[in-house]
Amino acid sequence: MPSEIRRSVCPYDCPDTCGLLVEVAGARAVRVFGDPEHPSTRGFLCPKMAHYERTVHSPRRLTRPLLRTGPKGSGLFREISWDEAVTTIAERWREIIARYGAQAILPYSYAGTMGLVQRNAGHPFFHYLGASRLERAICSPAKEAGIKAVLGESPAPRFDEVLESDLIILWGINAAATSIHFLDLVTTARKRGATVWCLDTYETPTAAAADELILVRPGSDGALALGLMQLIVREGLADEQFLLVHAQGYPELRDQVLPDYPPERVAELTGVPKERLEAMARSYALAKAPFIRLGSGLSRYGNGAMTVRTIACLPAVVGAYGKKGGGFLGGTSTGGAFAMEELLREDFMKTPTRVINMNRLGQALNRLTDPPLMSLYVYHSNPAAVTPDQNAVLRGLSRDDLFTVVHERFMTDTARYADIVLPATSSLEQSDLYRSYGTYCVQRARAVIPAVGESRSNRETFALLAEALGFDEPFFRQSSDELIDRLLSVPMPLREGVDTDALAAGRAVELPAYRQGELRFLTPSGRIELLNPLEAQPLPCFLPPHEHQGRFPLKLMTGVTPFALNGSFYERDDLREKQQEMSLKLNPGDAAARGIGDGQAVLAANDQGEVLFIARVTPKVPAGVVVTEGVWWLEFAPGDRSVNALTSQRLTDRGNGSTFYDNGVEVRPA
Repeated sequence: MPSEIRRSVCPYDCPDTCGLLVEVAGARAVRVFGDPEHPSTRGFLCPKMAHYERTVHSPRRLTRPLLRTGPKGSGLFREISWDEAVTTIAERWREIIARYGAQAILPYSYAGTMGLVQRNAGHPFFHYLGASRLERAICSPAKEAGIKAVLGESPAPRFDEVLESDLIILWGINAAATSIHFLDLVTTARKRGATVWCLDTYETPTAAAADELILVRPGSDGALALGLMQLIVREGLADEQFLLVHAQGYPELRDQVLPDYPPERVAELTGVPKERLEAMARSYALAKAPFIRLGSGLSRYGNGAMTVRTIACLPAVVGAYGKKGGGFLGGTSTGGAFAMEELLREDFMKTPTRVINMNRLGQALNRLTDPPLMSLYVYHSNPAAVTPDQNAVLRGLSRDDLFTVVHERFMTDTARYADIVLPATSSLEQSDLYRSYGTYCVQRARAVIPAVGESRSNRETFALLAEALGFDEPFFRQSSDELIDRLLSVPMPLREGVDTDALAAGRAVELPAYRQGELRFLTPSGRIELLNPLEAQPLPCFLPPHEHQGRFPLKLMTGVTPFALNGSFYERDDLREKQQEMSLKLNPGDAAARGIGDGQAVLAANDQGEVLFIARVTPKVPAGVVVTEGVWWLEFAPGDRSVNALTSQRLTDRGNGSTFYDNGVEVRPA
C-alpha cells in the first residue's frame, strides 16, 4: 500500500512541542519521525516519541465505550454503545443536579494533551453546566509566581541564545529527560568553550553533559542563590550601574537581606562547602554572559515560589539580564498568541462556582460537603496515579455513590475505578493548535489518520454531552477546525508578522515575542523588582521547606525518566523495559545502615502510606536522599501502590502548587 508523509505535533507536556512527520498508509500511522524544518526541534525526537505509532496503534487502545460490571478498581466492564453511554451520563447528572446542584460535579483534567482546543474543550461545557471548577495547579504555578514577582510579564530569552553564553547553569533540570533540544545546544556551546554547571539534588544523566556537578540539599536552592549574591556583593563584583538603571530595591536587598546569608550559614543550609561557594560566586560574577536554565522540580517544595524568586534575582546582581547570551530562562510565555477567552468561555458561567485544587482531590472526594462531590469526569489525566496522596484519592474513587466517567485511550489506574469509560482519540486522530512553553513556536495540526475504533476527541465528546443535556448554545456545535479557524482569525499582537500561510498549512512558525538585546521589563515599575511592594514579603529571603528531619529522615525525590512522562507511556512494553523496574535509589551508607542490598525489595513509608520498591544502591544519590523516577501504573508496580502514596496534599507558598519533592520517608527491607 502506498504511503504519504503528513505533518503533526507532539501533544505531550514537554517544553519543546516537537514537530512531527508521520508516514501514513491507509488508516494507519506506520512511522513517526522528527520534522527537520521545525525551527527549534530540528528533526530529532526523544525516545518516547520516536515510535509514537506504537502508542497510537497499541493493542491496549480502548476502542468502544465501557460500562462497569464489577467492583470499582476491578477493571471489569462490558462494551456498550456511545448512545447508551451518553444517555446514561446525562441521566445521572440530571439526578445529581436535581438533588445536590451542579457543583456536585467536578471535571478533572490536566496535560495529557497540550493542544489548546482539545485540552480546554471541557472548560466551556462545565462552565455552562455550572459544575465546580478545578484549580489546575499540579505542575509549576509556584515557579510562575516566583518569576512573576521579579520579572512580571517580561519575555524570556529564546533558548538558542544559550549558544552565546560562556557559563551555563542547568539548575534543577534533568534536561537529558525533559529538554533534549536545549541540552543539544548546551553541548554545542560547551564545545565552543562554555563552562557548564549542573545543580541538582542527585546525579542525574544530565550531569554527564556538565563540567561541574554541584549537589544541593533538597529545598535549599534559595539559600544558595542568596549566598552567591552575598559573596558577589562582598567581593565588589555586583554590576551596580546596571542595578541602578534597571532594578528596583537593590540597596534594600544588599543591606537588609544579604548580610543574613554569609557563606558559613549557606554551606550549612545547602551542603555546598564554603570554598566552593566562593569559587562559584566569583566565576558567575566574572562570566561574560552567564545563562541560567531553571527546571520546575525545585518549585515543588513548600518554599517553591520564594526559591524561584531568589534565583531570578541572581542574574540582576551581575547584570546578566543585559548581556547577549546571559540571563535566565524558566520557560516562555506564549499564551497571549491566541484569544484564549474564545476557548475557555468563562462568560458561560451564570455565577462563579467553587474552585477545588487538583492537588487536594483526595480531600475533596472524601471530606467535601455542601454539596459533596457526587460525580467526577476525568479526561486526559490519570489522577489515581499522578495526584498527591494516592491512598486518599483511591479511597475517594472507591465510593459506591461517586459516579465517575473517564475519557481515555487506555485502561489506566483511574479508568479501573470508572462507572463509564469512553474511548479517546490520540493526537494523530484530531485537529488542534499548539504552542510551546520552552520555545516561541506555534503550530496547527490536523488529523492525519481516522479515529481508531469508536474513539472520539474531547471536543466531539463534549458536543455529544451538550446535545444530550439540551444545551442550546451554538458554540458546542462548532468542530475543532472551525474553532481553530476562529482563533486564527482574531488578531493578536503576539502574532504580528508571523507567516499566516505557513501556520495555516501546518508548519511551525515562531512568534516575535523576544528580541535579543532588547532590555524591557514588563513589571509595574518597568524594572527588575528585587523589591516587590505587592508581595507579602517585599524582599526575597530563604524559607525552609515543609519537611524536616525526624521520623522520616530520608528526603524523597520523585524524579523524571527519559522513557515516560509522569503517568504516560506505560502502555508501551518497550519503554517500560528500558526503565527496568519501579526502583528506589539509595546512597550506599544509607542502605548499609538499614541492612538493604542492591536489588532487594524495600518498603518506603511515611504518614501518607507505604510503597514497595526494588532498591538500587548507588553513590549518585547523596546521603539522606532517596530517588524514584517515573509514575508507574499500579498494573506494573511491584506492590499495590506507587510513588504518590508517599506524597502530601500540602501546597506551595505561592500559586497553590504541588509539593511532590517535599516529603520525607523511612525505608526498610520488605
